Amino acid sequence: MKNHKKDFPIFQNNPDLIYLDSAATSQKPRVVLDAINEYYTSYNANIKRGIYPIAEKATAKVEEVRKKVAQFINAKSKDEIIFVRNATEAINLVAYSLASTSASWRISRGDTIATTIMEHHSNFVPWQQLAIQKNADFLVLDIDQNFKFQISNFKYQIKNAKILAITHVSNVLGTINPLKKMINDLRTVNADLIILVDAAQSVPHMSVDVQDLDCDFLVFSGHKMMAATGIGVLYGKKTLLSKMQPFLYGGEMIREVTIQNTSFAKLPHKFEAGTPDIAGIVSLGAAIEYLNSTGIENVLKHEIMLIKYALEQLKNMQELTIYGSTNARKRGGVISFNLKGIHPHDVAQILGEMEICIRAGHHCAMPLHNRLGIPASARISFYIYNEEQDIDKFVNGLQKVQKMFR
Repeated sequence: MKNHKKDFPIFQNNPDLIYLDSAATSQKPRVVLDAINEYYTSYNANIKRGIYPIAEKATAKVEEVRKKVAQFINAKSKDEIIFVRNATEAINLVAYSLASTSASWRISRGDTIATTIMEHHSNFVPWQQLAIQKNADFLVLDIDQNFKFQISNFKYQIKNAKILAITHVSNVLGTINPLKKMINDLRTVNADLIILVDAAQSVPHMSVDVQDLDCDFLVFSGHKMMAATGIGVLYGKKTLLSKMQPFLYGGEMIREVTIQNTSFAKLPHKFEAGTPDIAGIVSLGAAIEYLNSTGIENVLKHEIMLIKYALEQLKNMQELTIYGSTNARKRGGVISFNLKGIHPHDVAQILGEMEICIRAGHHCAMPLHNRLGIPASARISFYIYNEEQDIDKFVNGLQKVQKMFR
């Protein structure tokens, strides 16, 4: 694959920067920055309201991006694509709407809401709190010694649940859950199960087909796939979205308002109250175009190569523990680790002084860290602008950290 680093202005402005924290947020290519600038300098206007040319252009652009998103994840219709701020808001939207909607799948006392121990807090806390509010049972599915789920046990445990919220790729372990098989197996024992997939760590890095997965909802954030911060996506099956209550009320999600009552707009607009992040939506369209021109399959191949190379370089380091599979093809582009006797925050701070950017802490996954018996970990994560030389500099930096503490 070509050297993509030259497409990202931050690396020209910081030539010594080694950025290994793309699981937290990605860097932005020039084409995305240019698209944002073009919106603000050429057709900045609110959407769905003005009938003058630049407003009509802005409205058309937003709907064009909605169509691109639908094609990118193979949704049946662009009406199944809801623009939100981020994956976190998308999950909260679903949890809130499922709690307040009068339907057979409304959560009530004694129902079971299931999630897993490897979830980001964003796909854990909303469901935990919903279970508390509704006096429902909160089931947390565990992993085995290989950092995976035993699908046979999983299927048995989930048999009577109403909702399953599960990550596609763990932001700590890198585990890629075999969702297609898991969902297919679950449907055989619980046809009414509502399944939400957190795809924040998968959509930017690999091909994701919502129809092939047969999930009910899927969420991801634009800022992790080279778009701006403040834009995210909720995909939902039209049959479910059409029955759900709006999450927010206000302008632009209205069909008619009277003193006595309000009726709401059709999908997808009934879930998009107020002025959206128009520039963010434009940036998401540009990011998708960039990924399409690169080839999402090439992104995955590149990251497998980087993971394989990194694991090879790290395996001989003494007193280093890696969490997750050592098979590069069975994990996403993240590696979490600890150096014996050195706190992850110290590792990250010292590397940061060398302009090597990594993550340290619980990565918004405290239940998983508690399960692993550790308070925190350090984490590196990759994207298309990373190269083997970045890993070499990182490993050299780690060795310097070890020497300092000896």
